[in-house]
Amino acid sequence: MADFHFELKFVDAKSKARAGILQTPHGAIETPVFMPVGTQATVKALSPADLEECGCPVILANTYHLHLRPGDELIANAGGLHRFEHWNRALLTDSGGFQVFSLRDISKVSEEGVWFQSYIDGSRHFFSPERAVEIQRNIGADIIMMFDECPPATADAAHIEQAVDRTVRWAKRCAAWHEKTPFRHASAQALFAIVQGATIPALRERCARELVSLDCPGYAVGGLAVGETTRELYEMAEFTCGLLPEQKPRYCMGVGMPDNIIECIRRGADMFDCVLPTRNARNGSVFTSNGGLNIRNARHTNDFDHGLDEACGCYTCRNFTRAYLRHLFIAGEILSTRLLTLHNVYFYTELARRARQSIFEGTFTEWAEETLARMNLRDSPMEGEMDMPLFPSPSVRGEEGRS
Repeated sequence: MADFHFELKFVDAKSKARAGILQTPHGAIETPVFMPVGTQATVKALSPADLEECGCPVILANTYHLHLRPGDELIANAGGLHRFEHWNRALLTDSGGFQVFSLRDISKVSEEGVWFQSYIDGSRHFFSPERAVEIQRNIGADIIMMFDECPPATADAAHIEQAVDRTVRWAKRCAAWHEKTPFRHASAQALFAIVQGATIPALRERCARELVSLDCPGYAVGGLAVGETTRELYEMAEFTCGLLPEQKPRYCMGVGMPDNIIECIRRGADMFDCVLPTRNARNGSVFTSNGGLNIRNARHTNDFDHGLDEACGCYTCRNFTRAYLRHLFIAGEILSTRLLTLHNVYFYTELARRARQSIFEGTFTEWAEETLARMNLRDSPMEGEMDMPLFPSPSVRGEEGRS
């Protein structure tokens, strides 16, 4: 596609870490990259100007939620999501498949698609492969995803195989509809395929082989961060990335924790998204270069000398002490959510940027080990004084709009 081009710039000599540039109609995306989740046409608590200050080149929006509210036709009539939310950089929409299939108790699956019930008002809706792409066409994101079936982590092998076969059949229908239907807005859209197969290598290989034959502009690794072990996450991410074309971007969906991102970059992934930076901020939990920090802890009450992270250059860390930030959170002030969210999003964005820099410098492995050790993520995901987990289950991915 003329408006889309991925250029692989450098591959680390000691790992499979890659640095590249993905050109889109709304600007270049330098990879590795983290994409903040803006489920309902907003990254919670942040303005587009905040996101630009954080250095975010691309954000994610959710097809399922935007279809239900305010409606994809309304967004189309507004001129597309870029104009509707005043975001002038790249946008990616997921297919809605993860949300639909996570609501199995109020949905019905057939070969044609999925009927499901709205969690807002109980109304019934239908997503077929064609309809899922049409909704994303109305929304107008730069990168859109094929409709896939994401089986639950507890699914048996037969169910996973069925989901893989259906994902492949639906992918072909998505590609056919995408090819023959004019774009709704001025910009073209790149349609990525999603590789399923859970933790079964043979099924992932079959799925990848079929999807690669479609020659998509990019590919996603789906079905991870849904309850599998960390070891399985890394093994399947590396295995799946190895099945995908070297000259196409690789998107690890819903991943996740800082160590997950670093380890998946090490294994060849380029793009990431997760709700943790924004969700954790609303609970008073922040990520720092020295590990997790909970601003609610009493020991921050009189800390007038430190920001959240002395190594961080975000607006929050440059201007506010832990004592003030704790006061805002305890008082229930809205500014607390904004400042903590801004820091977490900046932290994730900067983590991906530093990974990219280390790849170019030939020091990725050393940088990764030093970063993981400093954040103490090899041993424990919790700060010593915390009274709640800093990092909720990875299975929260995609549910940002319902929190």
